[in-house]
Amino acid sequence: MCPEPTIFVVDDDALARQSVCALAESMGVRAEAFASAEEFLNQYVEGREGCLVTDFRMPGMSGVELQEVLLQRRIFLPTIVLTAYARTPVTVRAVKAGAVAVLDKPCPDNDLWDAIRLALAKDAAERAKHAHRQAIVARLDQLNPVERLVLNMIVAGATNKAIAAELDVSVRTIENRRKDLFAKMQAESVAHLIRLVIESSADENHAANG
Repeated sequence: MCPEPTIFVVDDDALARQSVCALAESMGVRAEAFASAEEFLNQYVEGREGCLVTDFRMPGMSGVELQEVLLQRRIFLPTIVLTAYARTPVTVRAVKAGAVAVLDKPCPDNDLWDAIRLALAKDAAERAKHAHRQAIVARLDQLNPVERLVLNMIVAGATNKAIAAELDVSVRTIENRRKDLFAKMQAESVAHLIRLVIESSADENHAANG
């Protein structure tokens, strides 16, 4: 996995590829070029950070078809679609597939760079969100079965007394288990604990590429 964000440029036009790569590199960002969607799919290593800049119309797989394949593979790479054939159906399809932006081709460097900057920021934010969720899941995995049961009852709104009665133990025992539970989950309050549980099970609908 590459340790730095990369702009993946997919375009069958060699001059267009070179232009986007030159813009990226002038801004200090790594860029890699591919002559087709198929070439990109064959070489891309899942998990690499960055964003995708793709032409819409190419021989073989189109840019939007590439987006849709990435979605099917659950590869959430923010995407910018460039097109010289800007029509409403093209834009709608690209946006539905999660495009960060659909830009006319050729487009001003400033517009393209603004879109790239937005896409890179989105990628970084989504990766941070995913890492946060995974950290919470790791904490949950440290809980033993009794602690998980107590957790579920706390989230359901049960009091210590009710939990103690349900588990046929003393309130003091529940207080101790609750203390251990909060420590393992790094929760500061019941509200915080509930929020962590919700975040851990949140559906990761990264509007991939968008």
